[in-house]
Amino acid sequence: MNGNSEEETVLVRVYGNKTDLFIDRKAETRNILLLNKLGLAPRLYAAFNNGLSYEFVPGDTLTVKTVRNPKIYRLVANHMAKLHKVKVPNVTNPEPILWTKMQRFLNLVPEEFSDPEKQRRFDLLKLPKKDVIQKELNELKEKLLKLESPVLFTHNDLLLGNVIFTESTNKITFIDYEYANYNYQAYDIGNHFAEFIGVEEVDSSLYPNKELQMDWLRHYLNEYVGEENVTEFLIEKLYVEVNQFALASNMFWGIWCLIQVEYSYIDFDFVKYASEKLGEYFNRKEEFLSLELPR
Repeated sequence: MNGNSEEETVLVRVYGNKTDLFIDRKAETRNILLLNKLGLAPRLYAAFNNGLSYEFVPGDTLTVKTVRNPKIYRLVANHMAKLHKVKVPNVTNPEPILWTKMQRFLNLVPEEFSDPEKQRRFDLLKLPKKDVIQKELNELKEKLLKLESPVLFTHNDLLLGNVIFTESTNKITFIDYEYANYNYQAYDIGNHFAEFIGVEEVDSSLYPNKELQMDWLRHYLNEYVGEENVTEFLIEKLYVEVNQFALASNMFWGIWCLIQVEYSYIDFDFVKYASEKLGEYFNRKEEFLSLELPR
């Protein structure tokens, strides 16, 4: 909804079909209210059964080009570190949401899609069957648990469209906290890095190289642990963890896409995007899992 100026603009987001199957809307509202008090999220004006209304944030969402701009990605790293330091009231010994949510998602994927055309395209693109994904999920979980990545409050959906850069104030804002919860530190960063390759037009070559990642991670750690405590060992360790958890991100959103194929009414090629996300997982699996932690 738009008035005569940006100051009079509010945003209304309507939830997608059947999204209540896998998103806790009450938790989303609580998250936004908490984070707004801390200056980390837009103001929430209203929440209703099938959507919510919140503050308009002036600025531009990131693109595959701007996300590589050092000035901007360092601000993103700093902002994510601030988010990761948030302590949710009355939460002790938090559990990561990743594995339970990914399993819940996979359980919602049908053995065959109700739309024959979508099933035909699924078969044509040779997407992995549900049992294959389950096997990969079990094996990946076993490997990533060994990393013992810290469990923090995380956004979990930092695709480029959910990051706004306001040039006039040199400020970064994260939006759309519907997946925010406690999760692995390395997952949240790896998920963001996995989004460097785009959505509408995916280009795998745009995944950030080590030089960019190391600079990003240094600025993240400067805020998260304090510049005086940052060492090359810490940066290298986080680099390995982040890239291995990027595999979990690609699997997570690949499975999510398969749910959308069955339930979503949005005009988007979810079969193709599932193929791209799961393709990223399989194409980078050997490379990322071969990375070794520093000693």
